[in-house]
Amino acid sequence: MATQIEAIKAYCPYVKLGQRIEMDQLVPFIARSSGLNESGVRQVLLELRDAVVYFNRQGQAVKLDGLGTYTPKISLDGTLGVAHRTDIYIKNHVNVPGEFSGHIENAENIGQTSEELIDRWNEEHPGDPVA
Repeated sequence: MATQIEAIKAYCPYVKLGQRIEMDQLVPFIARSSGLNESGVRQVLLELRDAVVYFNRQGQAVKLDGLGTYTPKISLDGTLGVAHRTDIYIKNHVNVPGEFSGHIENAENIGQTSEELIDRWNEEHPGDPVA
């Protein structure tokens, strides 16, 4: 018997990711649009990274307007980590209707409920219905 998670995952819409943008692609992009040279952009990005690490190690969250907030966290076993909460600017601008040019798999299922996806699974997999 299939699980609800299997059925929903099979039909749930998701963004098919393209190639990940690395620092070597990001730096020239920022340099072109900012008027800064590439070495300066790279240095600032690395200093920003180090500043987040420094302040998180002090137990302080770091808010970067327009990007998000980096907050130190700890798990039950004592492992330290960092939580990232994306700034509302990014969320709002990624979600502008008609502006997304990537590919969405199972886009035809946008707006369907979990129950509808499970019903579809059960119709298409009669020998393996959701338990």
